[in-house]
Amino acid sequence: MAEVQEQFTLQNRLKTETIETFKANIGLIIGLVVLCVIVSIWSEFFFTGQNMINVLRQISTNLFVASAMTMILITGGIDLSCGWVISLSGVLAAGVMYRHGLPAFAGVMVGLAVGAVVGFINGFILSRTVLPPFIITYSIGSICRGISYIYSNSENIRIDNVSYRWLGTGNIGPVPTPVFFLLIVLLIVWLILNKTKMGRNMYAVGGNVHAAEYSGINIKRIRLFMYVFSGIMASVAGVILSARTYSGRSANGNGAEMDAIAAVVLGGTSMLGGAGRLSGTIFGAIIIGVLNNGLNLMGMDSYWQYVAKGAVIIAAVYFDYYKNSLTRRKVKRVFSIGKNDM
Repeated sequence: MAEVQEQFTLQNRLKTETIETFKANIGLIIGLVVLCVIVSIWSEFFFTGQNMINVLRQISTNLFVASAMTMILITGGIDLSCGWVISLSGVLAAGVMYRHGLPAFAGVMVGLAVGAVVGFINGFILSRTVLPPFIITYSIGSICRGISYIYSNSENIRIDNVSYRWLGTGNIGPVPTPVFFLLIVLLIVWLILNKTKMGRNMYAVGGNVHAAEYSGINIKRIRLFMYVFSGIMASVAGVILSARTYSGRSANGNGAEMDAIAAVVLGGTSMLGGAGRLSGTIFGAIIIGVLNNGLNLMGMDSYWQYVAKGAVIIAAVYFDYYKNSLTRRKVKRVFSIGKNDM
């Protein structure tokens, strides 16, 4: 009897969480539907099976980075190095296989190590100083960019290893390999944000870092963890992207940090910290992916994609600012009413 009641309670909880997620993202869902309709009217190839698979593979690369970026923005930080970590990870992974004859496993480990090291450097500096995150992460990213070009000599490094290519182009059953790994990552991030003490502390740090510090939250550990995780996610994206394109290219990952930020902010995560949800990031990344794919199918110049994504970011940031302004006004009104009553 107790087991039946427990199962019924779990089902009700899942149903409630699903409804709340739908309500929280209703605007994004409507926008996504409208965008899909417009693109499908313009191009008959949009809803084809092959194109949908391509869109999923492209979105997965962005979501690896965006899932970690969600946690960072929630705490009021930012990571501008991830795009060039993607590049350096792919180039070095390809290089150790093509130039040194090492197996696919070694290539993957080298690629992941790059992200872990870069993330640790970012996190170590930012957890022990008050330096602006955008300056530190941009500078570290610039170093990664230089190393990537130096190592590759500005040339593509071919990847012939079939096992390595499978990471970007293969399938696990009916599910594309990148999407399979992405689902695991999204589950981990969701559990961290919603079911752990560290996740609650991230929101507290983003809401008021001084109050969080006075309450005994280990801010250094949280920041170090976030940036290491962000670096690893960027390197995962770099490995998979190089496997999908059959080459380690310095141009891989160019602008990836902006795609991730666009997805996160569009999904409702505040640039000021303290508020955000992974479900919104997922819908935001899907919208960005469909937008990119739609512009390609429409035959528009790739440069217009930068214009479109820039406009999306500006609109999302302005909406966030407007929403926060309304909240501040309501708080002031409540305090003013309270003072008048006294």
